[in-house]
Amino acid sequence: MTAVPDYNLSYLYVFAFFLAGALFTSLLLGISRLVAPRKPTREKLRTYESGEEPVGQAWGRYPTHFYVFALLFVVFDVDVIFLIPWAAFFRSFGWTGLVEMVLFVGILVVGLVYAWRKDALRWY
Repeated sequence: MTAVPDYNLSYLYVFAFFLAGALFTSLLLGISRLVAPRKPTREKLRTYESGEEPVGQAWGRYPTHFYVFALLFVVFDVDVIFLIPWAAFFRSFGWTGLVEMVLFVGILVVGLVYAWRKDALRWY
């Protein structure tokens, strides 16, 4: 008969690594704050936009369709992550795996058609 491992010790290890990482990070940030030179000039405090002169206020509002477009990209990009392992083990899943994936891709196509009809894919 084998002894049951103590899983509570694993939590102690995780906490110790978290504590060591937090202390190390705090130590490095503190040292860099103490050592770094601070000579703020008007040029250094100015807003920087990739070498171009800033135009207008930095706190402008962006249209929501940019966020919707980005969200759709992330959703369809993450769905590809589910397709790759499925394709690698296609033969072992059999017909049920094929039917499930057809349903999954069908739902994605319905969502894509909906987004297309609502002009969510138009980049103005």
